[in-house]
Amino acid sequence: MTRAGRPVSAGDVATWLEELGIGAGARADREGVSSWDIVLDGRLRPAIPVTLILDPALALLCWVHYAPPINESFRVSYRMLLRWNDELPFVKFAVSDDERPILTAELPVGTLDRDVLGTALARLVAVCDLLLLDSARWLEPPGSRKGAWPPSPPAVPSPLLERYADRLGELANAGLSVAEELPEAPDTADTLARP
Repeated sequence: MTRAGRPVSAGDVATWLEELGIGAGARADREGVSSWDIVLDGRLRPAIPVTLILDPALALLCWVHYAPPINESFRVSYRMLLRWNDELPFVKFAVSDDERPILTAELPVGTLDRDVLGTALARLVAVCDLLLLDSARWLEPPGSRKGAWPPSPPAVPSPLLERYADRLGELANAGLSVAEELPEAPDTADTLARP
């Protein structure tokens, strides 16, 4: 049920996404469950893929495809995910069936509205920014050229970060101090000019 006392529908979620300025791809429906794939930019991490899954009787699941499958010692990675679960409220890390780390937020339909959804998405993006450098071993493409990673921050981060900053607590500034730690991108013009 929405706060207005009626069930949450796929149309409600689509309207909220539009009101939040988020372009949602095509909706998929199966057995009463609807899903959308969206992409959000953080202050540091660009193009964060998010899948929204609505079961109108239960919850809206916000599922960030956090990183490719983990190919290293699972013990170290699992310990890190568990530590983050302990330190970061309202979001949880897990590992998918194909060993990909995922970051999730579950929003019960009884309290779901546009601003609850917007806050959850802003929180997920802020966590991606906060943990960018700690996640480097998962996110850096294999064989990356030295200095090519981390990627350049997006020109314009998601407006959700500003809109819901007052609801994010410590996460409101996630990525701001980290930006100072990032190495400068190499000057490709200078690099190409060298013999």
